[in-house]
Amino acid sequence: MPSCPDRQAASRATELRHGARDTLPLLLGAAPFGLIFGALASASPLGMAGALAMSALVFAGSAQFIALSLLGTGASALVVVFTTLVVNLRHLLYAASLQPQMARLPQRWRALLAFWLTDETYATVYHRYVHDDGAPFKHWYTAGSGAAMYLNWLGWTALGAWLGTASPALTHLGLEFALVATFVGIVVPLLRERPSMAVALTAAVVALAARDLPYKLGLMLAAFAGVAVGVWRDGRQRPQPEEAAR
Repeated sequence: MPSCPDRQAASRATELRHGARDTLPLLLGAAPFGLIFGALASASPLGMAGALAMSALVFAGSAQFIALSLLGTGASALVVVFTTLVVNLRHLLYAASLQPQMARLPQRWRALLAFWLTDETYATVYHRYVHDDGAPFKHWYTAGSGAAMYLNWLGWTALGAWLGTASPALTHLGLEFALVATFVGIVVPLLRERPSMAVALTAAVVALAARDLPYKLGLMLAAFAGVAVGVWRDGRQRPQPEEAAR
């Protein structure tokens, strides 16, 4: 019979492997996205080295595309930082959602998993944590998903940077549709309640109505509108003090 340390090591390895395995469908969706980013960034003043460095250090696809677009328009560093910060504010909501499961982990684990937290990894690990089976090493599952996404993103960025340098026509193939398809695939299965549907619908309508605003301000407005509607609907659903006391 395996010893207790051996069983724990096997459990960690299993969680790590399952996290990577369950992320596989989303890796395919992110692949064209990384490919296009690498091609576009390598053709920009960032060059190949800058494209790889951004993917390795920032690791936030939508923010990287927005930053690249803003840099191309000559936007100031302050605008780039503020815009990407707002776009990534959703990660605060992801982190708050996972906080009960992550609070007991050492700081080094929380820092690593926070860096690897993406839309795809959140969508994957959310279902794992909802399944309350008492498993003690679920953070290894999160690490497996995050590491798979990170290596996948770096790999496709590198290939896109190389292909973009060799064949600039790659950027005109329309592969960026994969970004939309991936987000739709992530978000739609999570829209199970009316408040979340209202948030998604509001954000979509505002994003479309404000799509012509400069500096991607339409995205920020859509995010704020979605959050406002979510807070409003959540407040309406909470029982009032006098109702709770009955």
